[in-house]
Amino acid sequence: MTVPHIPRGPVMADIAAFRLTEEEKQRLLDPAIGGIILFRRNFQNIEQLKTLTAEIKALRTPELIIAVDHEGGRVQRFIEGFTRLPAMNVLGQIWDKDGASAAETAAGQVGRVLATELSACGIDLSFTPVLDLDWGNCAVIGNRSFHRNPEAVARLAVALQKGLAKGGMKSCGKHFPGHGFVEGDSHLVLPEDGRSLDELEAADLAPSAL
Repeated sequence: MTVPHIPRGPVMADIAAFRLTEEEKQRLLDPAIGGIILFRRNFQNIEQLKTLTAEIKALRTPELIIAVDHEGGRVQRFIEGFTRLPAMNVLGQIWDKDGASAAETAAGQVGRVLATELSACGIDLSFTPVLDLDWGNCAVIGNRSFHRNPEAVARLAVALQKGLAKGGMKSCGKHFPGHGFVEGDSHLVLPEDGRSLDELEAADLAPSAL
């Protein structure tokens, strides 16, 4: 069967379960779609995941990008058969206790393990690292943040990204600068940050400027 050549579009879609339905196969040929994001509902075990990603990649050329939110801690979509990665604030605690160098080394190791395991299953991209500062205000960020200190967040994020690259994986920093300062879950509400641009540039924007 000839695989259709369809340039990737800007939209990242999702799918319902462990395998593609015929309807989903047709939908994923839409030129607007350029990638797929997987969730916990799409994971049963490693072999199933490999089958699913191969099925997605066989649909068209260039292949659709396959991504996942796989940070460690409470945001790790795939569990069984994968290393249980720490929440990122554990790396911040190492920064405080053992110093920057030890924390950066640990961050690089976490990134490499994360990338190696996901890449082996056909995943191209993880939405990590979290670049938000931990102001203690936003429960949805919380221990997903490396630290309150912008320098610590920036340096640990770079170290994690270097580890990801060694494991053969691209990365995507998140979220919008200031998310760690505001209250509320942005999946459900539209939080507002009333601080000035100068205040943001002095703190929350710094890690995103890397």
